[in-house]
Amino acid sequence: MPKSDLPELAEQYRPEFPIFRSASYLNSCSLGALSQRSRSALGEFADLWDRRGASAWYEHWLNACEEVRAAFARLVGADVGEVALAPSISAALSSIVSAIDFGVRPKVVTTELDFPTLVYQFLARGAHGVETEVLGSPDGVSVPLESFAGAIDERTALVATSHVYFTSGAIQDVAALARLAHERGALCLIDAYQSTGQLPVDARELGVDFLLSGALKWLLGGAGLAYVYVRGPLIEGLAPTAVSWFGVENQFAFDPVGFRLRSDARRFELGTPAVPTVYTARAGLQLIEEAGIAGIRRRVSSLTEDLLQRALAAGFKVRSAADPERRSGIVMVEHREPAAAVERLQGAGVIVDHRPGAVRFSPHFYNTTDDNEKAIGVLAG
Repeated sequence: MPKSDLPELAEQYRPEFPIFRSASYLNSCSLGALSQRSRSALGEFADLWDRRGASAWYEHWLNACEEVRAAFARLVGADVGEVALAPSISAALSSIVSAIDFGVRPKVVTTELDFPTLVYQFLARGAHGVETEVLGSPDGVSVPLESFAGAIDERTALVATSHVYFTSGAIQDVAALARLAHERGALCLIDAYQSTGQLPVDARELGVDFLLSGALKWLLGGAGLAYVYVRGPLIEGLAPTAVSWFGVENQFAFDPVGFRLRSDARRFELGTPAVPTVYTARAGLQLIEEAGIAGIRRRVSSLTEDLLQRALAAGFKVRSAADPERRSGIVMVEHREPAAAVERLQGAGVIVDHRPGAVRFSPHFYNTTDDNEKAIGVLAG
């Protein structure tokens, strides 16, 4: 098997994650492991609630929200004014889509490999004139850029797809896709939930208009918080109709007869954020920033190749991008009974997940080749 790169990352950070005392955890693309740092942060939130009550909002919690916005902005190469918080990708999409005019350009281009939340937003608007073209995949792994080129036309308002496909782990050439969309007058929205935290992501270099992610998975922050990047020059011209008091200027004026949208990306914020997750997410972002995203990418890539080679050597078929540079930390091992296999793995102390036709493994920087060896050994046994 290939030698795993940067084992010192696991040596340094694995003790931060108590789950490894009892299991081999290879399921970060479903839920990042809970760190001691995030658990302590959750306790800090509870202590403030206990001691300060509502006063904690003004003295601590709003500042914590701002720190999380700033940390995510640093992670994706953005200004903090280009970042907003949301309770979920679904809510973020609802606000963004409410600001897009589909009158002249009614078409949205997406793919069958994208997470359904992304597609459902547009299918649900079919009765209101939105036309959704769902591109097929010739191999179940990716969608060629040529397919997008054939679909994006003068009637296309938005191209909405993923940076990393949850169905295969394949990494899209988002920069090329954004250029193609812009050449034809369309906006580009990218679901980066499965990339931020395991891959370097620079929203400006990619050239996208919207980039969405969340704390749940590779960013190690838990459920209930999503991140929204909106390209700065676009913000002023986008007026969402899904609006909340967090999205307006002078929100504490409580004006019942009028409002002015915030001038930054926070105009897309929908209501009170999940402050407990803000605390755990802040700790998760600190860990990612501290470990370094370039090193994390090298480590995850190395573990992915090790896992893939072990699976192939054991006789399994792996659903994967042909080019190693297009592989992320999601390894789809095809299996006739994936749900039963996942249950058997869990009984042996290996936590993974399954999707139709495959057992899904997702090593992060805290994993080791021993985790891989045990997982494939149990699966093949």
